[in-house]
Amino acid sequence: MALGVVRKKEKIKEPKVKLTWKEVKRQKVLLFWAAIIVVYGIIFYYLPLGGWAMAFQNYRPKDGLFHSQFVGLAKFQQLFADDTFIRVIRNTLAMGVINLVVTFVMAIVFAILLNEVKSKGGKKVVQTISYLPHFLSWIIVTGILHDALSGTGIVNELLLKLGILSQPLNFFAYPKYFWAIVAFANVWKETGWNAIIYLSAITAIDPSLYEAANIDGAGRWARIKYVTLPGIKPTIMILLLMNVGNVLNAGFEIQYLLGNGLVQSVSQTIDIYVLKWGISQNDFAIGTAAGIFKSLVSIVLIVIANQIAKHNGEERLF
Repeated sequence: MALGVVRKKEKIKEPKVKLTWKEVKRQKVLLFWAAIIVVYGIIFYYLPLGGWAMAFQNYRPKDGLFHSQFVGLAKFQQLFADDTFIRVIRNTLAMGVINLVVTFVMAIVFAILLNEVKSKGGKKVVQTISYLPHFLSWIIVTGILHDALSGTGIVNELLLKLGILSQPLNFFAYPKYFWAIVAFANVWKETGWNAIIYLSAITAIDPSLYEAANIDGAGRWARIKYVTLPGIKPTIMILLLMNVGNVLNAGFEIQYLLGNGLVQSVSQTIDIYVLKWGISQNDFAIGTAAGIFKSLVSIVLIVIANQIAKHNGEERLF
């Protein structure tokens, strides 16, 4: 009897489709466009990795990659012996973690709250307004921040009228406010846009689950806790894993545009360090070494986060 069942299962298996010239001709349009994407990826994503060789050389543009002096890990040793770079790592990690936590949580909360809005027209208006800032450049966003937080800006005016401050405060002169300003700017600019994918995941939840929860007497918060959040949990996990790898991508434009000499100790990131030393000072090897360090840390973070998710039985990338 067992042998019969096994034989039946073996018969159910679909035969492997062999790749033939006839099949290639039938899929020629698809293969043509796929080949374009592959070539594009090789040219713009993999060939530039050859430039990493600069990190192991005393690179000089006139000598090129093939004739510059090989120095091994000397540039990396120089990099980590620099107190400025250690401080830059601290700033990048701090702002990256703050941005990850705040923007990630706010996007989920905003998507859930927006889903609870019963008016379809009101929901569309709010959603449209919320993701419009995503299309603004950081120059415009930082300009708005400068105006709002200036001595005569709306924030100081409100704080003075409420009696919280006795005189206007220059927010950009105090390092302790800088990370909070960066986090607020990221939340204001990206929350609406990041919430779109969570709203899509929520709409994919079976409506019968909400009906069953209503019959059982579940209130709005109970439906969110036991239906909505479990329904979007796989999406949350996948996006969290992807965003963990971007922790060191704390930003460049906003820190560069809002930073000044008074807050330089907390505003510089690895990207700004690469610009300053790799391009402005013509030390391309140091800039490349810093970029390699950033890439390797991102890969390690993704692998660790993925293994943790795998160990706990959650959704994972690979």
